[in-house]
Amino acid sequence: MEINGIAHVFITAGDFQRSRAFYRQLLPYLGLKEVMDAASTYYCVGGRTGFGVRAPPTGAPADRFDQGRVGLHHVCFRVRERDEVDEAHAFLVSIGTKIVHGPQDDEWAQGYYSVLFEDPDGVRLEINHVPGQGLLTPGGSGHLGGAWPQT
Repeated sequence: MEINGIAHVFITAGDFQRSRAFYRQLLPYLGLKEVMDAASTYYCVGGRTGFGVRAPPTGAPADRFDQGRVGLHHVCFRVRERDEVDEAHAFLVSIGTKIVHGPQDDEWAQGYYSVLFEDPDGVRLEINHVPGQGLLTPGGSGHLGGAWPQT
């Protein structure tokens, strides 16, 4: 068996209304088409990718995302051209997004170029371009930290 990608990623927002407003701008900008916009769910698909945001359960505390806790670390969207990372950065700045780092080269793979930013709840998101097949390099020391295990 060989998987054909990841069907979808869902995140739970602390402030669903703010997050939905943000993702209503970001996801269509990235070419994903809205397929659900309901009272507690916003979901888009495109580029063999599905991404959704859900409201927190009733009564749940309005927590902010903590990248260092168990669970999701960040989500990275891949673009086809290096210039698209720069274009995405300009778009993110224009909509008032918190930028963690602007477009930069990184050591994960030859030609790895990315912008790192946060959604309204602090969920870390990345847009990257890696030429060729876009494979990460064993032993890399980029923003995920540490070396890859030897296999």
